[in-house]
Amino acid sequence: MQIHISESEGIPIYQQIVSQVRYLIAAGRLQTGDELPPIRVLAEQLTVNPNTVARAYLELEHAGIVTKRHGSGTYVSEARNAVTQREKTKILTKRVDALLTEARQLDVELSEVIKLLHERDAAMDEVAK
Repeated sequence: MQIHISESEGIPIYQQIVSQVRYLIAAGRLQTGDELPPIRVLAEQLTVNPNTVARAYLELEHAGIVTKRHGSGTYVSEARNAVTQREKTKILTKRVDALLTEARQLDVELSEVIKLLHERDAAMDEVAK
């Protein structure tokens, strides 16, 4: 599981962990039943306090995204499928908002942005073939 923390974003680290775990699930990189790294292991990888990771895991558990099995670990919940579409929309909405903001700052019309999206989609399809 790859999580990257940025202290310059101004977003609390535990929230960054929560967001990235949600993203990994929504993107299908974490599946129902997959085990998350133990708190201490992830804390060491990220060089953060274990309490920070524990807080993130607790928030994910309260949201029904993960379940804790006492003495066994933390796993992606079976209920994650209900959250996935909502999470995908949330992730894409943030990215679309950022794209539109940048386009406006660069004085690029919406029609040009849409055209560029279609072009990039076609280019990605070609690469995938």
